[in-house]
Amino acid sequence: MADVKVPVLGESITEATLGEWLKKPGDAVALDEPIASLETDKVSVEVPSPVAGVMGDQLVQVGDTVQVGAVIATVGEGGGAAAAPAAAPASAPAAPAPVATGAQSGPGEQVREVDAAALSPSVRRAVLETGVDPSTVQGTGKDGRLTKDDVIAAASAKPAAAAPAPAPAPAPSAAPAGGRKEERVRMTRLRQTVAKRLKEAQNTAAMLTTFNDVDMTEVIAARTKYKDLFEKKHGVRLGFMGFFVKAAVQALRDIPAVNASIDGDEIVYHDYADISVAVSAPQGLVVPVIRDAQDLSVAGIEKTIGDFGKRAKDGTLKMEEMKGGTFTISNGGVFGSLMSTPIINPPQSAVLGLHRIEDRPVVRDGQVVVRPMMYLALSYDHRLIDGREAVTFLVALKNAIEDPTRLLIDL
Repeated sequence: MADVKVPVLGESITEATLGEWLKKPGDAVALDEPIASLETDKVSVEVPSPVAGVMGDQLVQVGDTVQVGAVIATVGEGGGAAAAPAAAPASAPAAPAPVATGAQSGPGEQVREVDAAALSPSVRRAVLETGVDPSTVQGTGKDGRLTKDDVIAAASAKPAAAAPAPAPAPAPSAAPAGGRKEERVRMTRLRQTVAKRLKEAQNTAAMLTTFNDVDMTEVIAARTKYKDLFEKKHGVRLGFMGFFVKAAVQALRDIPAVNASIDGDEIVYHDYADISVAVSAPQGLVVPVIRDAQDLSVAGIEKTIGDFGKRAKDGTLKMEEMKGGTFTISNGGVFGSLMSTPIINPPQSAVLGLHRIEDRPVVRDGQVVVRPMMYLALSYDHRLIDGREAVTFLVALKNAIEDPTRLLIDL
């Protein structure tokens, strides 16, 4: 037997939470094949098998806190890896049984048994909310495991498939008509850390939010005109974040206090701009950092953000990619937000909130016209940043977005 230990998780990280088991006792495992997923303060980390063989005992349960170096499972070494496939024919006759319990499987579909305990908390929640039978859904995650997106997609397609399958009718009888349900799900380590840090920010910083709005006409026109050529040349889509990061970098250079931080009784000014960008991941928002954004082109920024978004969804972002950062940009507009007061991410002293673009009447040259407008929100630590500096920063940002030529000629 070989022990499976919690790997080194990164500098200053000594513990994690067991998010889910990817293998069950008796499953065949290959060398370095992931057998468990750990949740740290920032990312999910997969634990590989140290040997090829058969999964042995699971020594901890999902949700347990484990220390770096702790033994969480065992793996039987040697030829046992072939034992699991060999046993498959014996259990094969039982495979059709689940078909009689509910959903009919169409051509090419495979009905499989799913261990509910092996599902991640987010998947279990999605199953509970949608009523989807997880055994009828083909997983697209690593090793074919079920993801939250798989359940939601199955729920969207459910009405069309539900008509020929009246058999599941007895299921509602499990709960009384009109009954109210509650479910308690343990907070993930990421959510616990987010909650703790945001509350600390409110307790420590003298936070204030200043608003402005920006006319997106020129940026939208530039994007429409050049997006095809841009994608053809750089292999990435031209979005709005590239413009906003460039404009923010320029404004940060002019108003250095917004890019600074407080360390004890000292103010630390940075001659570089490491821009944290909030991106969506299955376990929640994560904030990777665009290093030295002042040296990147719009194409370089868009490529970096696109890579962050893809790897956030795959759960492959590295912890060091989310450390540091001198200023944060959070785009709530992608979710339809009209206005917000974002909370700063210590030790940073400011965060810029972007919101949805919508047509609104504005006055131009004495005439009321309709323009695509966006509200901007800058939350900042008033201990370090004065109102004048905050307003000046937002105006500089607004001017650069409304006249993108300023970004080219450094105005």
